[in-house]
Amino acid sequence: MDGTGISMPDTPELQRAFGQPGGQRPGCGFPVAHVMVLFHAATGHLQKLIAAPLRTHDMSLASQFHDQFRPGDVLVADRAFTSYAHLGMLAQCGVSAVFRVHQRTIVSFRKGRPSADETTPQPARKAGRSKKRGAKRPPSSRWVKWLGKLDQLVEYRKPAAKPQWMSDKDYQALPATMTVREIKYELKQRGHRSTTVTLVTTLLDANKYSAESLAELYRQRWSVETNIRYLKTQMGMDVLRSKTEDGIRKELTCYAIVYNLIRSEMVDESIQRGLPVERLGFTSALQRMRYRTPHSPPSLLTVLPDRPNRQEPRVRKRRPKNFPLMKRPRQQLKQTLTGKRLTP
Repeated sequence: MDGTGISMPDTPELQRAFGQPGGQRPGCGFPVAHVMVLFHAATGHLQKLIAAPLRTHDMSLASQFHDQFRPGDVLVADRAFTSYAHLGMLAQCGVSAVFRVHQRTIVSFRKGRPSADETTPQPARKAGRSKKRGAKRPPSSRWVKWLGKLDQLVEYRKPAAKPQWMSDKDYQALPATMTVREIKYELKQRGHRSTTVTLVTTLLDANKYSAESLAELYRQRWSVETNIRYLKTQMGMDVLRSKTEDGIRKELTCYAIVYNLIRSEMVDESIQRGLPVERLGFTSALQRMRYRTPHSPPSLLTVLPDRPNRQEPRVRKRRPKNFPLMKRPRQQLKQTLTGKRLTP
């Protein structure tokens, strides 16, 4: 599960429905929809797509995807979806979660360490003494059990404040506490700095789900970024053409249908050739469906090399036209040009 932005024509209806980035003046930018997508990890099929106004947080849309889950499923997502309420709602559905810990969550792997009691007031510091530099507040979670090196069970407490996106009834149904598992590991790649990743999951059995297998599972989360790139870049969904809200939603639905048709072709060929579906080229599958004639035999899809932990810089090689950005509405700019022509 992940979110992305989709641009569209600048019409009053689309501006009201989706809005535009705050750094752009009225009449100088384009409406942008916040699109949330859910992919099947094994096949890459797009299971659900929701278009919402630009200023919509991912968590306010996440619960609308829960109807796609079945008991025993595992949801993998980044830190934007990590909250007590979301973990609790997934647990009620019988769905396990593997998320990256939110950047504001304090995590400590010290055995038996204390937890912060938010209901107890902090003692006043003596005059002339300041807080020790670098001292951190202890985690709000309660330490439960060691499972291994940088692998532990902790107990989360239900926050006092209800999330805005959640109803009072659903929040009251959440348990007062919840036991989760925290895992920390390092990503090391030659020529790059090491990156530390901390995961939180409701898969508590270390014998069935080792820390290494969960780290590998979260590494596969990057496929959602690749699938979104296929939709926006290879298929051209980054800029839509419809000028009405209803047309935008129909256009997104058509992109989803065609994308899943291409994915079905890739899955069928991966089974026939005994290859993982991610090793087959999406672009070659798109071209085969686009140009194949009814009586011609299908060409084999391109097999991509195995490139684990591949990284590419997000830069543009082709230079854009050297024109300034639009900072005033087009009508005002036209009047300025007309005035310059009339001036002797």
